[in-house]
Amino acid sequence: MSSISQVHHGAEGAENDVRRQHQTSHAAVAPGEIAVGVVIGRASEYFDFFTYGIASVLVFPAVFFPFLSRVDGVLLAFAIFSFAFIARPIGTTLFMAIQRHWSRGTKLTAALFLLGTSTVCIAFLPANTSNGYGVIVILSALRFLQGIALGGSWDGLPSLLSLNAPKARRGWYSMLGQLGAPTGFLIAASLFLFLHTQLSNEDFLGWGWRYPFFVAFAINVVALFARLRLVVTEEYTQLMEEGQLEPIGTLEMLNAQGYNLFIGAFAALASYALFHIVTIFPLSWITLNRSQAINNVLIVQIIGAFIAIGATVASGVLADRFGRRNMLGAMAVLIGLFAIASPWLLGGGRVAQDAFLLIGFALLGLSYGQAAGTVTANFAKRFRYTGAALTSDFAWLIGAAFAPLVALSLSMRFGLGAVSVYLLSGVACTLLALRINRALETDRNKA
Repeated sequence: MSSISQVHHGAEGAENDVRRQHQTSHAAVAPGEIAVGVVIGRASEYFDFFTYGIASVLVFPAVFFPFLSRVDGVLLAFAIFSFAFIARPIGTTLFMAIQRHWSRGTKLTAALFLLGTSTVCIAFLPANTSNGYGVIVILSALRFLQGIALGGSWDGLPSLLSLNAPKARRGWYSMLGQLGAPTGFLIAASLFLFLHTQLSNEDFLGWGWRYPFFVAFAINVVALFARLRLVVTEEYTQLMEEGQLEPIGTLEMLNAQGYNLFIGAFAALASYALFHIVTIFPLSWITLNRSQAINNVLIVQIIGAFIAIGATVASGVLADRFGRRNMLGAMAVLIGLFAIASPWLLGGGRVAQDAFLLIGFALLGLSYGQAAGTVTANFAKRFRYTGAALTSDFAWLIGAAFAPLVALSLSMRFGLGAVSVYLLSGVACTLLALRINRALETDRNKA
């Protein structure tokens, strides 16, 4: 009996040793190390994003559309700006197939190579001195390829972070990936401000504007290695498999849990609509109306980016205390109040316009900080990897893709009150989607 008991205890001890080793390997990679990869990856993507957005206002109308009026040139630039968001779901679908057939590392390498190449190729486009359409077609194609690449660059790290975060701190870890947005804007706006202040207008439009696109390529290379260091390791592959984070096909995803996808996209609509209303649109509105110097606007927006970073961090603390969904609903209401006041702020003098920007960035940080993960947690584990990617794609497409174009065209024709209506429609969609999500969750709990 004693020998049997010793064997039993020995087997039990060996099992405990394996369990401890398993837990130790997980502790070595989660969740702080995952967070670093998430922040680096998102900041690089948003830098590309805002480099193109700022150039759409300051550069492209004069360089690529000189045959149009200043207003029409900006509107055409904003129309091309939307192409990347249209392409993102296509990119997600295409690169999920690449991952299924090859590997996550192959998918990420190909996507970031495509993103960097399409971005840097924009820097080599010649000025449209002949007023032809060839350069415009190439610019449009490169912007579409940027969207394909952005869709394909989904690495699943935010989902992995959410699954491995302590339950009481999920709001905190959800906001970490969102820090990439204000960080990316901060770097892009600072670089454009430096070039715009140090160069003459002729040099800036001639060659200076091209440097941010070269920098974007370099940042993508750094981000690629930083993310590959995580996603191709055995430990992370094991964590992905245990979390059932699989590259499910888009059609299968839509058939199985398409309702969650669209509820998630609409639940974050107010935040995504606000995203461009306080970053790209006001830069175009103030520039076209000549109510402030461009450099002054960029300086205030850079200050706003710092505020947004602080507000994003605060959103994690508040969400863990009051609940992520409650946080998102409360912020939607505040965005609605901001929308009502927007015509008086943006249509006022310099102080009022600066207040619009700074308040807007604060609201953006608080709301966007919890825009990801609030509803995607409803996906079954097997669908969360693809579901989170497509939810983000459709939120960008529905809420943000056409925001600068719609806001500028409506405000030029009907006044800034139309922008308020546009923002309020996003608020209404968010509150309705959150209400539906709560009802579905209540039904699932009863079942």
